[in-house]
Amino acid sequence: MIEELLGAAAGVAAVGLVYVAAAARVVKQYERGVILRLGRLRGSVREPGFTMILPAVDRLHKVNMQIVTMPVPAQEGITRDNVTVRVDAVVYFQVVDAAAAIINVEDYRFAVSQMAQTSLRSIIGKSDLDDLLSNREKLNQGLELMLDSPAIGWGVQIDRVEIKDVSLPESMKRSMARQAEADRERRARVINADAELQASKKLAEAAHQMADAPSALQLRLLQTVMAVAAEKNSTLVLPIPVELLRFLERGAQPPQDQAARATTEPAAVPEPATVDEPAAVSEPIAVEESTEPPAEPTAEPPAEPPAEPPGQVPLK
Repeated sequence: MIEELLGAAAGVAAVGLVYVAAAARVVKQYERGVILRLGRLRGSVREPGFTMILPAVDRLHKVNMQIVTMPVPAQEGITRDNVTVRVDAVVYFQVVDAAAAIINVEDYRFAVSQMAQTSLRSIIGKSDLDDLLSNREKLNQGLELMLDSPAIGWGVQIDRVEIKDVSLPESMKRSMARQAEADRERRARVINADAELQASKKLAEAAHQMADAPSALQLRLLQTVMAVAAEKNSTLVLPIPVELLRFLERGAQPPQDQAARATTEPAAVPEPATVDEPAAVSEPIAVEESTEPPAEPTAEPPAEPPAEPPGQVPLK
């Protein structure tokens, strides 16, 4: 009898162990458990840890609550300015309601992927090429709003959406390269012209200074010769200005020759001033006021003595 009781107890214990082994479940820290009993949602979501279910009656669905990184396949579309581009992106999302993710949608991962692809194509058609290349932050926000609206009913929250790459046709790349090169050439020419303008102003100021001190021109010439000679050149072609030759010629002449040359050079005659009176009136006055010495009288033969009257004796 005792042996039968012991055998029955052992059988019950074995059945109990089998039941516990079949009913025991472990939910990890980053997961949540959703139990469906005979196809209906049973109770609340099971928290992480050890939990029990009814074997063959309950079915436990574990939902990952971590942030999922899902790449969006590259989508080809035409922008608003009629440029064909190929854009790919990445979506970061996580499940916030495990029960809704199991009950409301068949496969929330596939649903988010398809929604991201369609939203990306829609964003491409509404944007310009410049926005896709330089204003991606605004497009990312718009794409996130488009995905977040339907995902709320699926128990999924869109954390972030990023456009990874924008592929352009080769012809468009060449056109953009030519445009960028032309823009750089334009800026280089403007900068060069500005530099020439500033240099010309400085050279004009230097020319005025050298005009006041001609010896500065010779010093500048000597500095140029020294700078060229420092490069160890065998041939030196140096243009000499005419002003420098004149300066050297004036410096080579003695002071007396310079004074004589200054006296022999004709002075500039000022133009006569216009007078209202006629020129005929001024001529007699010029004759009367003339300071020229009178002409010397010409030698005349001596006059003959007068004839003596008759009857007088000449005195001796």
